[in-house]
Amino acid sequence: MSNFGDFIWLIASTFLFVGCLLILFRMISDLFQDSALGGGSKALWRICLLFVPMLTALVYVVTPSKGMVKRQRVSSERSRSAAEPYIQQVAGTSPAEQIPDAKALLDANTINQEEFARLKRPSPERSPAGGAGGPPELLPLTLKHSGASQ
Repeated sequence: MSNFGDFIWLIASTFLFVGCLLILFRMISDLFQDSALGGGSKALWRICLLFVPMLTALVYVVTPSKGMVKRQRVSSERSRSAAEPYIQQVAGTSPAEQIPDAKALLDANTINQEEFARLKRPSPERSPAGGAGGPPELLPLTLKHSGASQ
């Protein structure tokens, strides 16, 4: 590169090239997801993508774009509905649901009264929002900078 203009041209052309690749990969994946299109139509789209990629991408995005958005929305909803039960399972139980379990452990003499009292006491680490004052690691910083601790 001999000057700054060549460098800018390199950055711009790289940006456009990566953008074109992203569009092409999105089109190919959408072609695989489209169940309404027949095999011959899918093959024709792929052949056109191979020989005239820019024109084919423009035509593909303009003509069946509503179907592309609909398939993307359905795919997003499907993945969200699959992830929600997993997240709820991994998140575990709330502190309110843990108290009866702790009481059962106390009745079975697995834990003593002191441990049961500690489990019943609300703590910032166990609450979903990190306690009323925010996350515990941020609380001293807030008090220190607000002047409340001096």
